[in-house]
Amino acid sequence: MFIERQPLATEGVRTATATALLILFALGATQAWAVTMTWVTVGNPNNAADLNGHGAVDHDYQIGKYEVTIGQYADFLNAAAKSDPYGLYDDHMRTDLNIAGISQSGASGSYTYTVIGSANRPIAYVSWFDAARFANWMQNGQGSGSTETGAYTLNGLTSGSAPAKNAGAQVYVPTVDEWYKAAFYSPAKGGSGGYYSFATQSDTAPGNTIGGTADQANYYAGGHYATTNAGEPYSASQNYLTDGGAFSASASYYGTFDQNGNVQEWNDDFYSGFYRGVGVRGGFWNSQNPSSLDKATGAALANAADANSGYGFRLASVVAVPEPSTGCLLVAGLAAGWRAIRRRRSAHATR
Repeated sequence: MFIERQPLATEGVRTATATALLILFALGATQAWAVTMTWVTVGNPNNAADLNGHGAVDHDYQIGKYEVTIGQYADFLNAAAKSDPYGLYDDHMRTDLNIAGISQSGASGSYTYTVIGSANRPIAYVSWFDAARFANWMQNGQGSGSTETGAYTLNGLTSGSAPAKNAGAQVYVPTVDEWYKAAFYSPAKGGSGGYYSFATQSDTAPGNTIGGTADQANYYAGGHYATTNAGEPYSASQNYLTDGGAFSASASYYGTFDQNGNVQEWNDDFYSGFYRGVGVRGGFWNSQNPSSLDKATGAALANAADANSGYGFRLASVVAVPEPSTGCLLVAGLAAGWRAIRRRRSAHATR
């Protein structure tokens, strides 16, 4: 049976593709996929503070549903750290098998970064300055967007006092009150609103069973780690991180996951001292006591330049989030379009 050739506009596609590729080379585009952040909205503005003074927020805002992942951070590095003058990559991301991670290849000026293991686990070994640069890059449209200005004015700063968030910041490290409210507050608690002790909508310490059981988190509980689920001793070769949302029935009221356990998360505390205060909250995979997760005690001031196997972050944003840069979207669109063309050609060839 004769089958009429379907018009694929091949010549036009070839011309358009070639033209677009020339545009991409002119733009210097190097990243095919934009980082997509999943946000939840935290409403109920003007809520009362908790007894410790934390948690009152007078505005609606968004916060990451999950911690920033290894895959997202690798995309950031591939776009923004080909030379890495600010130390955004820490080789512990490769060598510390408890949290690995990301590997770096090549030479300065052409570094590339590859995910080790699951891309959906949280990134660790990031300082507050690293998190702030990621926020700047997100605000500036990703791609070739600046890491030095935007939500924070850094201009090469990698240590010392963390600069305050700029007026008009759109994507940023959450304040302690924003982080605390997203983790512990529920407008339905007690009928008039209140704070849970843990970020799992519970006043009892969580367990650490991965899956759909309520009130669970990734920390050392019941004599074992969440990922091994047995009484094995600590192992330097075991990865102890879990994918974002692995404790699927243990979200906060607003729908965030892992604000207890996995990695501690950077926030802006604004305490006075030698450094402008920043802190970490929420406990991590090797927390040995549920008090490390508790709203009352699960917090610590930290040097903004510190990075270790327990430090990660999530971001907050205003309700409208900046779109990825034009170049980044163009590459992604081309890639998707080329795959579609290949599928159509394949289907035509098999008719």
